[in-house]
Amino acid sequence: MDVNMGNVLGLVFANMHDMTVGDLTKNRTMGSILFGGRYRLIDFPLSNMVNSGITNVGVITKSNYQSLLDHLGSGREWDLSRKKGGLYILPPFGNVTTNLYRGRIEALYGAMSFIKHALADYVVLADCDTVTNMDFKPIVARHVESGADITVVAHTGVYDTEIINGSTVLSTDADGRVRSVLIHPDISGTCTLSLNFFVMNKQFLIDMVSDAIARGMVSFETDILQARCDELNIMVYEYDNYFSKISSVATYLKANQELLDPENARKLFLPKRAIYTKVSDNAPVKYDLDSKVTNSLVADGCIIEGEVENSVLFRGVKVAKGAKVKNCILMQGTSVGAKSDVNYVITDKNVVIGDNHILNGAPSYPMYVGKGASV
Repeated sequence: MDVNMGNVLGLVFANMHDMTVGDLTKNRTMGSILFGGRYRLIDFPLSNMVNSGITNVGVITKSNYQSLLDHLGSGREWDLSRKKGGLYILPPFGNVTTNLYRGRIEALYGAMSFIKHALADYVVLADCDTVTNMDFKPIVARHVESGADITVVAHTGVYDTEIINGSTVLSTDADGRVRSVLIHPDISGTCTLSLNFFVMNKQFLIDMVSDAIARGMVSFETDILQARCDELNIMVYEYDNYFSKISSVATYLKANQELLDPENARKLFLPKRAIYTKVSDNAPVKYDLDSKVTNSLVADGCIIEGEVENSVLFRGVKVAKGAKVKNCILMQGTSVGAKSDVNYVITDKNVVIGDNHILNGAPSYPMYVGKGASV
C-alpha cells in the first residue's frame, strides 16, 4: 500500500528515558547523549524520519536541553530548515494549564497546540533509546491498512533481565493484535519487546490525550497500552532489522561496542539511508609512530600516542605515550595521561586523567567519570 509520508507528523521525545542512564543525563537530555564517535542519540530518529519522507518534526523536551538546542540548531543538517514544516523545538509548558510533564500523555498534552495545527493525518512517535536505521513508510502503510488505533513497533527475541526490566513487553494473538502488556517485568527469555516507536491517526491521538488528561492519567504505557489493550485495536509491527536498545549505562557501552563489528556498522549506516548529524570540521587523527590501535572507532581531531583497543573515541581525545585504553568510551576532549591504564571506563566531555593512573570498571558496571572532571 502506497502512503503519502508528507501527510505524517513526526514527534521525538528527547527526555523520555533520562532516568535509565542517569549519569549521562545530568547535564543533557537522552537525545543529546553522544554515540558512535560522532553522533547524538537524537540523530537516529530524526534521520529515520527524514529518510522516510517525514519533513514536519517536533522535538518534545523537558529539561537540560541547552546542548540539544546547540546540536539541532535550525535543523539544516537533517534538511529540516524549511519554510513549510521543518524542525520545531517544543519546550515544556507549551500549554498554559500544564506543569512539567510526568509521562508521555502530559508531554503530548503540552504539545497539543502544535499537533492540532499540523497538516497531517497520521503521527509517528519516537523515543531516543533505540539506535536503528528504520524506514517508517511500511510501518505507516501497515497501520493504515490494518485500521489499527495504535501500531507499536516491536521485536521478538531472547533478552536478559536488564533489557526487559527497562522495557514494555507485549503479548499478541495470531493476527498481531496486542492482548496483554507488561511494564518493566523482572523476567528473561523470549518475548516481544516494544521499541518505543508508535503510529496513530492524529485525531485519535488528540482524542486519546484529551480523555486521558481529563481522567488524571499520565502514562501512555500503563494507562493506554496496558489498561485499554482489550478495548483498543493495538497492533504490533514486527521489526527485524538491526537495533540497539539503551536502558542502562552498561547497555550504552555495549551498544557503542557493537559498532566495532563491521557487520553491525554496515546494518546501521546504510549508503542510501544516511544518519545525519551536526558537522564539525577537525583535523585528521594523528597517530604517533609508537601508537597501537586495534578494533576501535577514532574520530577526527584525536591524538593517539599510546595503545587503544576495543574502544570508541570522540573528537579531540588525547592518549599520551605509554597509556593503555581498553573497552572504553572517551567523549570529546578527554585526555589520558602518560602510562595510565583505563579499562571499561566511560568519560564525559573534557575529562582529564592524569599520568600513572589505573581506572577499572566492568562490562556490567562500567566506571563513569563526569563532565570536566580531573582524576
